Amino acid sequence: MLKKIASKLKNLFGTKPKPKVSSPEVKAKESHSTPRNKKPYTKDKAGEPQLPRKPYKKETREEYRLRHEKHEQTGKKVEKPVQQIISQEPWDESSFKVQVKDGKTRFQDLNISKDILHAVYDLGFQYCTQVQAETLPKSLTGEDVTAQAQTGTGKTAAFLITIFNHIITNPLDKKRKHGAPRALILAPTRELVLQIEKDARGLGKYIPCSILSLLGGVDYMKQMKSLKSDAIDILICTPGRLIDFMQKNLVDLGKVEILIIDEADRMLDMGFIPSVKKIVTSTPAKAKRQTMFFSATLTGDVKRLAESWTRQAFEVIVKPEELAVEAVEQIIYITTVAEKPTLLYNLIMQKNLERVLVFVNRKYEAKRVKDTFEAYGISCALLSGDVEQTQRIKRLERFREGQVRILVATDVASRGIHVEGISHVINYNIPEDVEEYVHRIGRTGRAGATGISISFADENDSHDLLRLEEYLGKKIECVFPEENLLVPIPEKHQKKNLPKQPRTEFQKRSPSGSHRNYRSRGKK
Repeated sequence: MLKKIASKLKNLFGTKPKPKVSSPEVKAKESHSTPRNKKPYTKDKAGEPQLPRKPYKKETREEYRLRHEKHEQTGKKVEKPVQQIISQEPWDESSFKVQVKDGKTRFQDLNISKDILHAVYDLGFQYCTQVQAETLPKSLTGEDVTAQAQTGTGKTAAFLITIFNHIITNPLDKKRKHGAPRALILAPTRELVLQIEKDARGLGKYIPCSILSLLGGVDYMKQMKSLKSDAIDILICTPGRLIDFMQKNLVDLGKVEILIIDEADRMLDMGFIPSVKKIVTSTPAKAKRQTMFFSATLTGDVKRLAESWTRQAFEVIVKPEELAVEAVEQIIYITTVAEKPTLLYNLIMQKNLERVLVFVNRKYEAKRVKDTFEAYGISCALLSGDVEQTQRIKRLERFREGQVRILVATDVASRGIHVEGISHVINYNIPEDVEEYVHRIGRTGRAGATGISISFADENDSHDLLRLEEYLGKKIECVFPEENLLVPIPEKHQKKNLPKQPRTEFQKRSPSGSHRNYRSRGKK
């Protein structure tokens, strides 16, 4: 009771607190305590003190962009910034020794920069392809070029070497506006844009210039930031995404020195020509720029476009039949719709094919082929218009690295995809557009390499074969598959979850005009 009264009196009248006596250890800790203007040590989840983080070394905008592009394309996290390789030690041109051959043009015979030759040497190129040998002597002097050439002829390297040589020989001293490229490359598909960008970084790795690709299906904000913050030398893009950024005043084409239009016939087929016309009119007049125009065909509307966008262009023609016959061995099997899955399985398994590209005309059928191989335990990936762009890039990269054995694709992948080591291209269906046949088989036998194309011709493909013969200008020999290729798939490889065949139109109709399931009648 007395203690309670004493405590109340202390609260009323107050008492001086006794001086706090600190031990030498406490005094030492207090002398090293955190000042008020600095943040104290933090504690982790376990309550243990953590030291302050070391200051982060900020990377440049170009390093940041390249690192995230690599992560987006491969799906693998890149810890260190990816920097553009600039040659530190002088490269000796005499180390690039290539024998002189009749009818062959060496890259040393052309008037190109030493830094470009160094990259060509690293890539293992020795002799120019036909389109390169005929195009480069004219384009390197600033002349316009119109070329009829398909994928796999080396046309990408032809216009990239022209661009890089122009940038080296015509340096700019004054500061440039952001989003104002010196060279503009237009391509119809996202895959082709990415492939051109990859080739550009390979050929230009010893040249200090900035490269940016604009395409749909990938990070929009990242592309916008690059346009706002960087001076772009080479801009590679699809027409739709470029128009979008032009309307936001983020791209200025008034300073374009070289204009490249690739796969013009495909742009015409896809309805991009109005957009391309708007883009071309935003560049300087054709007398004040260099234009290189590439197309698989140069007839009709395509030729009129080439004449309106170029000035006295030098014309190069690489015929499609020369490309198909010389570079790729073609085999066409006569089969039936029912035999196709078995024939495809036996071809891949019996010949032990490791990297195969299978083309199918319809998306639903492509998915069924992919599901069938996965059910048999074979690694397979699908590439069609329904697949998002980021997934397309990842699947192509896995196929390129050998993680996927079979890539089943519609014609969305017939152009602009360069994957080394594709020995066989299989056409599960004869393409309805005969021009796509050349582009499909062009995925193998690229740039002078040899390859094999196998096509399945069933009872529905007779008319397509006749049109294909007319387009190639030669008779196509068809053979029946060997007996061992039609052997039923072993039971031990079969699984129960095989995809079902699609229903016919008759099966899709419900009886008596009713939309209810016939089997479910009478059931609750």
